[in-house]
Amino acid sequence: MARVFLDVDPKTLRLPPTRLSGADPIKLTRHFSQFGTSVAGMPPLEVLRGAGGEMMILSGVTRATRLAKFVPGILVRVEVIADLPSLGLTQFPKVEDRLP
Repeated sequence: MARVFLDVDPKTLRLPPTRLSGADPIKLTRHFSQFGTSVAGMPPLEVLRGAGGEMMILSGVTRATRLAKFVPGILVRVEVIADLPSLGLTQFPKVEDRLP
């Protein structure tokens, strides 16, 4: 698969099964104190794209949460590393559902 990069609103991304409760609050606080609202130098979030174009974060839950919480409406760069159009992801919560 060719590398696919998209700009998306982080609050719309689905959380993976291992992070259903959202970002770790301590790590989120640390990230905010280090990076604030900046996206400068931030690597793209890695996502899986499923049915209906829904995307699940595979790497970057804390980064997505930090931006969704402190810079609402910002778009972030994601890299689609797997495209599984038959995989339903709607049962997983979105970042916005777990914002602290």
